Amino acid sequence: MTDRRAELAANLERLEERISAACEDAGRKREEVTTIVVTKTYPADDVRLLAGLGVRHVAENRDQDAAPKAAECAELPLTWHFVGQLQTNKVRSVVGYADMVQSVDRVKLVRALSAAAVRAGREIGCLVQVALDAESGQAGARGGVAPDGVPAVADAVAAADGLRLDGVMTVAPLAGPYAGRQRAAFERLLEISSGLRASHPAANMVSAGMSTDLEDAVRAGATHVRVGTAVLGVRPALR
Repeated sequence: MTDRRAELAANLERLEERISAACEDAGRKREEVTTIVVTKTYPADDVRLLAGLGVRHVAENRDQDAAPKAAECAELPLTWHFVGQLQTNKVRSVVGYADMVQSVDRVKLVRALSAAAVRAGREIGCLVQVALDAESGQAGARGGVAPDGVPAVADAVAAADGLRLDGVMTVAPLAGPYAGRQRAAFERLLEISSGLRASHPAANMVSAGMSTDLEDAVRAGATHVRVGTAVLGVRPALR
């Protein structure tokens, strides 16, 4: 076993202990929570090692890094998630490799994703990114649509060819009423998810929580957690 593979294996084991403990505390079954490893800034070699260690979901946030990495790892049994703010001029590239886009936050983006998915002959899973730091009609500092804008974006996804509405996502906000209150933020996301499922019952995915706050997310009811640093280590500075 290489040093890097051993390091990743140990980190995954510690992560599994944390998620299992959080599930037990919340009275949830461990299989209710899916781990997505955020591999941004890390090389394809790490993605290969992770796949060999049983990881099946990976995430990226910048198309210029993700596209070549996904191409290099195309034969691996992985589900690729795009989690970054997405500009419409990058949509065609992202649809070429991403199985799911977690950062859908405006109808214009829905239209672009739909056109690209149809052109590529693919079905792309979509999450509506909720900005808990945004007022009505505004976007969040880290992307996302204000809570009252979720139904319109969700309805657009559900009606679009080539797209599948799978649920909601949030990033714990750094400002606003939920700043520093991750558990409350994630509980609010669950409320929004429940409201969405009244109209779209199959949209039951709730993506929330990262390396520092995954326990709060699991206890609040998240179905997916996005973990980077806890598995791969402290990220190198962006080029």
